[in-house]
Amino acid sequence: MKDVIHSGPLADAPEHDFNNSKLSPAPLHGGRLNAAAVHYGIPREQWLDLSTGINPHGWPVPPLPASVFNRLPEADDGLAQAAAEYYGSADLLLVAGSQVAIQALPILRFAQSGSARAGVLHPAYAEHAFRWQQAGHRVQPLSVEQIDAQLDALDVLVLINPCNPSGVRFRPEQLRQWHVRLARRGGWLLVDEAFIDATPEQSLITDPMPHGLIVLRSLGKFFGLAGLRVGAVCAEASVGDALAHSIGPWAISHPARWVARQALADRRWQQQTRVQLKTEQARLHRLLVQRVAETVSSTALFATVMTEQAQRIEQACAQAGILVRRFEQPAALRFGLPGNEDEWQRLEQTLSEITT
Repeated sequence: MKDVIHSGPLADAPEHDFNNSKLSPAPLHGGRLNAAAVHYGIPREQWLDLSTGINPHGWPVPPLPASVFNRLPEADDGLAQAAAEYYGSADLLLVAGSQVAIQALPILRFAQSGSARAGVLHPAYAEHAFRWQQAGHRVQPLSVEQIDAQLDALDVLVLINPCNPSGVRFRPEQLRQWHVRLARRGGWLLVDEAFIDATPEQSLITDPMPHGLIVLRSLGKFFGLAGLRVGAVCAEASVGDALAHSIGPWAISHPARWVARQALADRRWQQQTRVQLKTEQARLHRLLVQRVAETVSSTALFATVMTEQAQRIEQACAQAGILVRRFEQPAALRFGLPGNEDEWQRLEQTLSEITT
């Protein structure tokens, strides 16, 4: 099975055998703008990067006080309370980006129960399958249609909601049913909600968090603070405590904590941004249907187009200084949101020239 993440001419898509004892190559990711600039000979500052799904209208970071750089972070600085109020649960652990949890949770599960059969949604963010396989688990890639029939043979089910890159959404009621079936056998339902902040009513987070349900959140996408490296693991105390023990103290820098606390507490910005993203999502969806293909799946921060012309369109966009994300199985392109009207016009003009 091919890795679902591919970056066109910048790198070859590696083969993945999740049940082989030999580790598969690490997945590639979007945002490799420096490599694109070198490959296509276009200066970095001239690119329009639509490859990541990060909000181009990120939370406006104010000037940081010098004091946050010369003291160690402290746990009682108000960030935990702001996070609990924003996510709706006190059962959470703040980590240096959800990637930390994606890597640590498979190791924790192996230490507790040995090798598990982990069903992982496919196609989906490739780090999940890679890290479960790397930790010694038996990974079973599953399509949406296969999950229900395979669930009772699994120890762990790993999903992304909404899914990156497919845009597939799972109903909370369905997820709760799967969680109950897994939890009664000591299993886990792990849901990565990195892209759910625009529709928080769809989140599975509750207070308290039930046994066997783990939800990952991030400030990287909706808040546009990917470089901050702040995420949250929402889970029952035993899971959070074990992760905290493994990760150790000062997991998040003092400057990152200072920014994250204010961003999580800024309700006005959050509400305005949800309205704005909804409008821009509809605009991107219409544009791609008109110019690329009729089959488009949208979330608030990206849209994915299924098309056999993916490679040709990706390369033509890159030659025009627009970086998008290409996937091989199935052939598809993912477009993030332009950040201003000039960028929208640039994308529309480029797609018009490519597809005319």
